Amino acid sequence: MRISLKTAEKTFFAQLNDSQTAKEIVDNLPVESTVSRWGDEIYFELGFKASAAGATMDVDIGDVAYWSQGKCLCVFFGPTPASENDKPTPASPVVIVGKTAASADELRQIKMGEKITVSVD
Repeated sequence: MRISLKTAEKTFFAQLNDSQTAKEIVDNLPVESTVSRWGDEIYFELGFKASAAGATMDVDIGDVAYWSQGKCLCVFFGPTPASENDKPTPASPVVIVGKTAASADELRQIKMGEKITVSVD
């Protein structure tokens, strides 16, 4: 399953995995939300709760994850304020639901407060 994430000026894609959480997200798309930033992570509220099964603190650059605490989708592209090195560290456990090939430079251009639309591609 591939999803598109679109702001006014940028569009990028993520390939979702076969997890229950990813399926629940796809079933509830499209979603329009507002981007927040936390270091080199963008995240935005989905407006619904999905499964938190398999949550982890171990994420990599390019991971797309569901953060159940905030009902948010997160895209990691570098260190966050919780990181101890160049690897991203989430604020609390997340469920990895996919991967994006968008570059860190592209994702850094997405600003806090921008509108974002997530839909099945």
